Amino acid sequence: MKPTIDLKPIIHKNGEQIGIYFKNDLPLNVIIRKGAGGNWSQTKKCWYVPLDRNAFEKLKTALKDHAILETKNLKKYLEERKANNKTLPGLTPKSTIINKKEIQIASVISPVNKHVLPGMKQLLNLKAFSQSTIKTYLNEMSQLLQAIKDIPADELKQEHLKRYLVYCYEKLGLKENTLHSRINAMKFYYEQVLKREKFFWEIPRPKKQILLPRFFNQDEITAIIKAAGNIKHRTMLTLAYSSGLRVSEVVNIKTVDIDSSRMCILVKQAKGKKDRMVTLSPVLLIMLREYWKKTKPSKQGFLFPGQNKEVPYNTRSLQLVLAAAKKKAGILKPGSIHALRHSFATHLLDKGTDVVMIMKLLGHNDIKTTLRYLHVSNRDMLQIISPLDDLKLD
Repeated sequence: MKPTIDLKPIIHKNGEQIGIYFKNDLPLNVIIRKGAGGNWSQTKKCWYVPLDRNAFEKLKTALKDHAILETKNLKKYLEERKANNKTLPGLTPKSTIINKKEIQIASVISPVNKHVLPGMKQLLNLKAFSQSTIKTYLNEMSQLLQAIKDIPADELKQEHLKRYLVYCYEKLGLKENTLHSRINAMKFYYEQVLKREKFFWEIPRPKKQILLPRFFNQDEITAIIKAAGNIKHRTMLTLAYSSGLRVSEVVNIKTVDIDSSRMCILVKQAKGKKDRMVTLSPVLLIMLREYWKKTKPSKQGFLFPGQNKEVPYNTRSLQLVLAAAKKKAGILKPGSIHALRHSFATHLLDKGTDVVMIMKLLGHNDIKTTLRYLHVSNRDMLQIISPLDDLKLD
């Protein structure tokens, strides 16, 4: 029996999108990404494509033999929008063809606040923030602008922002990390863009949960790598674990970054815009040479290119590769590519590697971040004898 996919209208990335909701299914994930050009939204927890006829027809064609599309929510939204004359630029009565680039911020955000995001983006670029941070800040700020509607954002006071954050926590159910991102975005706008007197220190931040890093044991790592589909996938997963790399660092490695003579790898402009050197495992080097012989990647380009040789392998695709390998290996433990990085650090600690050296290999700014791994390492715990062992239960 075919699974049912629910299509719903959502507002995301400052525009109208078709949200694609279904019970997690790896083959469907691949079809939606590759066949329909879908993107994954971490905030909406769904795949999505632009709300236009071309994207819908492409999605429909890709899924026609694999799933049943439920479109009642989408049809209702389009009918209500048409009845209320809330048409976007380029929308005609007989068509919903909307070029994603033509969707104006004003269609989602009130005209009184249309200056907010462009002004914020300009300063973020001038301060050379990373594209990831810019994307996060603009998205979080847009959520506030959508919530306040016609209220001028520039006139909001401290008490208004506090009430909004309470609403985000209690009504929207946002997690602590998301709330921190939203506070950071608002803080940047009011203190950096508007040059307001700093007052965000008076707004209490939600206490973050103290979570131990998720990691795999070495038997599980072995099973995952062996279960990966092909030499390219196995090499990427092995690189992530053997050098403790983030998923973005793995896909952005270039062939020239591998220095086999010095047995090290150059990681360029990683998180925090920092270069660093990591170790090149002899086992990984053998695998890389086998991968090189079979795939012949560009000597100057990406070591793991995507379908287009000029762009790196998609990070979401690599996460799906890991998920498929875990499933095939029968590993139920949760964990993404970042868990391979956690595994690298934990296993080094277990072997007695100095914490400061691990800090350098991971590219941490603060030793406190690295010290978290002490809570999951069993190096010292193995020396502790449980009082249960002293009981005479025979």
